[in-house]
Amino acid sequence: MRARGGRGTAQITSGRMPSWQEFLEATPEFARHVEELFTEHKHHTMATLRKDGAPRISGTEVEIDSGELCLGMMPATRRAADLRRDPRLALHSHSVDPPDGDSGAWSGEANLSGRAEELVDHKRASDRFRIEIEQVVLTRIESGQLVIETWRPQHGLVRRQR
Repeated sequence: MRARGGRGTAQITSGRMPSWQEFLEATPEFARHVEELFTEHKHHTMATLRKDGAPRISGTEVEIDSGELCLGMMPATRRAADLRRDPRLALHSHSVDPPDGDSGAWSGEANLSGRAEELVDHKRASDRFRIEIEQVVLTRIESGQLVIETWRPQHGLVRRQR
């Protein structure tokens, strides 16, 4: 994979989705803010696709380990079966309300979409998956305006304000 683009807006060009480490290297400041939101709290929300194609929303735990964004879950869960059948997923960070009277102090929220790849570890009594990243979105309030930053490997970081 090769990163290109201006400061903080690096693009990654290749035929596959990047790992967490590659995302971090492409856009360090943005990635660190997103990482804080996924590591500040233990529980997050994940969407997978059921066998019939309907969405399934589940709570999940996220871990960043050796440059990989990983999901761990108890063995034989329906969401693990969903990911084995169709690896597409969306992940949303734990959400908190902005502080009353000081919306600029809100830490924001992050979400990402990508694909899960199962990690087989016979020493663990759980199912574990690493995530390849398709898109990352960070939403926050800055100077009284809603700021939405979106990163995609092929486009780099795009910032919108409302």
